[in-house]
Amino acid sequence: MTRTSIRTARGRTALLRSTLLPFALLAGLSVRAQSQGTELTGAGATFPYPIYSKWFADYAAKTGVKINYQSIGSGGGIRQLTEGTVDFGASDAPMSDAEMAKLKVPVIHVPTVLGAVVLTYDVPELTRPLRLTGDVIAGIYQGTITKWNAAQITALNPGVKLPSQDIVVVYRSDGSGTTYIFSSYLAAVSAAWKSSPGAGKELQWPVGMGGKGNEGVAGQVKQTPYSIGYVELAYARQNKLQYASVQNTAGTFIEPTIESVTAAAAGVAGSLPATTDFRLSIVNANGAQAYPISSFTYLLVPTHYADAAKGKALVDFVKWAIHDGERSAPTLDYAPLPPAIVAMLDQRLSNMQLAEAR
Repeated sequence: MTRTSIRTARGRTALLRSTLLPFALLAGLSVRAQSQGTELTGAGATFPYPIYSKWFADYAAKTGVKINYQSIGSGGGIRQLTEGTVDFGASDAPMSDAEMAKLKVPVIHVPTVLGAVVLTYDVPELTRPLRLTGDVIAGIYQGTITKWNAAQITALNPGVKLPSQDIVVVYRSDGSGTTYIFSSYLAAVSAAWKSSPGAGKELQWPVGMGGKGNEGVAGQVKQTPYSIGYVELAYARQNKLQYASVQNTAGTFIEPTIESVTAAAAGVAGSLPATTDFRLSIVNANGAQAYPISSFTYLLVPTHYADAAKGKALVDFVKWAIHDGERSAPTLDYAPLPPAIVAMLDQRLSNMQLAEAR
């Protein structure tokens, strides 16, 4: 090849590069802009808010998809989903058949992580965790056990000097999946509680004062000496609050930990039918090491969207969450999903018809 032809070839290559480069840059910018322009809105449970906040931030940084989430309680999330003002809901309490019948679009319950509801308290004299049973917890919240040194509590805690102080009861004032988990446990272990006030997201509390959200209950306990409340484990640890060990079905007093919550879920996946909608309870589960007030928490994902791109964005996030996101669970005091349930969710999500109109 002559020098002239070499110079000509090089010139053509440079010209080709200079011509294609702007198109390549524009294509890249277009894809990124489209990704960054996707926004999803959700509302619901405060129970998983610490890990959801991390997931949403991590996913936005990775993909540009922005997810706005209101931590307003499970009841509020279900209400907004029913009204169609959010793209997805979140709840610790599975929706009832009656609630699901009110939806304009069917949803699937997607369990995301497992957590523990703990009895947290502010008793300055105590230097080690209290031991409590379901009957005693029910008695405290029914107002029949009113002193920290009541015989029923001292019998469970030999050698512990308990103060002669009134117990200040704190409960959730809003519609709450955490309340549902807590009250479902008490209804399972106490016949008196099952009779009244029973189980539900909102109750008529016999005694006490209310706090809004897990953060509200944790805040009330933190600033009120001799109080007791129920919150998700992460909130107790973040606020450096004491929390009790609770007796399980084997008669063992179990501290709430990642391991004891995982033990509560052991065997659940193997007993689920392939067609399950994942609405299930693991409170008061069998197992010597199972913490008895454990639960799944759920995203409520509509099965189709008027905007198929938005539906795909949500499902893509959910797939990321139940795989990559699960790695963050233990660092924030949640237990990751069992692999068998993840596999079942993968199959369910892959079969969703996102392009159907609302």
